[in-house]
Amino acid sequence: MTASELRQRASHIRLLITDVDGVLTDNGVYYSDKGEELKRFSIRDGMGVERLRNLAGIETGIITGEKSGSVSRRAEKLQITELHLGVNDKLQKLNEVLERKNFKPDEIAFIGDDINDFEIMNRAGIAACPADAMEIIKTIAQFICLNRGGHGAFREFAEWLIAARSE
Repeated sequence: MTASELRQRASHIRLLITDVDGVLTDNGVYYSDKGEELKRFSIRDGMGVERLRNLAGIETGIITGEKSGSVSRRAEKLQITELHLGVNDKLQKLNEVLERKNFKPDEIAFIGDDINDFEIMNRAGIAACPADAMEIIKTIAQFICLNRGGHGAFREFAEWLIAARSE
């Protein structure tokens, strides 16, 4: 796919869905004897959510296999209402979102990093991944970020979408 064709696809995107671990976080988690305690999120990625909403009219959603209070709190702070935690079948959840919102697959972008994102990335209009994504994911992503997960990859993709839509 050419850069021009990819920018054309960007003009149709209405919702950017992201995975959490390895995209919004650096793939690390701190555990104590009480369980999961902390995840590190990039503040710049959060600004990407706001800029997508305000500058491009693109909503952000989260679909993740994790059930994490910190993810819920982060989504609340960023006013992300399309939040789906503990999802075993991401493709099925995407199809539910598409049906409920009456969106077509080409109106969805997805950024993921690992094998459990493979099917949903193949269904999305544009698939992206962080620089440190698994190699198999890089083979299907149309946009590979220069930044690593948790270190601005989401923001980089968000800024690309904003710029591509304004061309």
